[in-house]
Amino acid sequence: MQAYILQRLFQLVITIFIVSLIVFFLVRLKGDPVTVMAPPTFSEEQIERLRAAWGFDKPLWEQYLIFLGKAITGDFGQSIQYRIPAMDLVLERLMWTYVLALASAVIGVVIAIPLGVISALNRNSWIDLLSTTLATIGTAMPSFWLGLMLILIFSVSLRALPAFGNESWQALIMPAVTLGTGMAARISRLTRSSMLEVLGQDYIRTAYSKGLQRNRVVIGHALRNALIPVLTALGLQLGWLLGGSVVVEAVFAWPGLGRLMIESINVRDITVVQAGLFWFALTFILINLVVDILYTFVDPRIRYR
Repeated sequence: MQAYILQRLFQLVITIFIVSLIVFFLVRLKGDPVTVMAPPTFSEEQIERLRAAWGFDKPLWEQYLIFLGKAITGDFGQSIQYRIPAMDLVLERLMWTYVLALASAVIGVVIAIPLGVISALNRNSWIDLLSTTLATIGTAMPSFWLGLMLILIFSVSLRALPAFGNESWQALIMPAVTLGTGMAARISRLTRSSMLEVLGQDYIRTAYSKGLQRNRVVIGHALRNALIPVLTALGLQLGWLLGGSVVVEAVFAWPGLGRLMIESINVRDITVVQAGLFWFALTFILINLVVDILYTFVDPRIRYR
């Protein structure tokens, strides 16, 4: 296990390096950030001095080496727009994105796994048909459209929930439901398929023949083994939640990292974009590492060498 974790950590370092390389060059394709920083009254000479002060006058390969050397220590430079360290700004907003992603994941799991299990246990019944239909609709709905519909119903019409901001815990409900719905739809379908496969195995029939109660067979034997592919999907879905939060945070004016990234891209604040993408990538990689380790707890037969 220790050797496996060390191997994955080494892969993490390589992946982060590749991500930093891609991000560094891609964010510069949109244009020269100095044109955003410089007031309209600046002369060409003043613009050149500003470019030199920020290091944008150097060759790209040299800029990258400087960026990489500082990034290793957590220094992504100053935000061009806010004039404060980019990493400080990103970490401040990242907390709210994590809160939203965690709440969405809880909603998704609480809905998806029981729904998938019930659907599998009642295969081809009206319950299964209803569950499958709802899952298909949930998968097909764009998150921004669902968010706008929730605002129209619960904020504009019913005036029950705040539409924007994070002033109270009630403001978290609609963004979390918006993100959690899509996740619940995908995970419930996978749970159903995995449960159907496990329920047809010989050891399940043997457990029933021994006189074990249905709940014990379903939860203790079938569900535990069916969770292995579900855990893999959960890891991917948590990464999807971070990516989907970019749109949802913009819809609900949630002060998270996704909204900050959109604002920074629009004004070409490349230092913030680089720091934000770094944390998105690092979080996604760590989630997958944790999921791989959790396999051994769900199924002790799995061993890493």
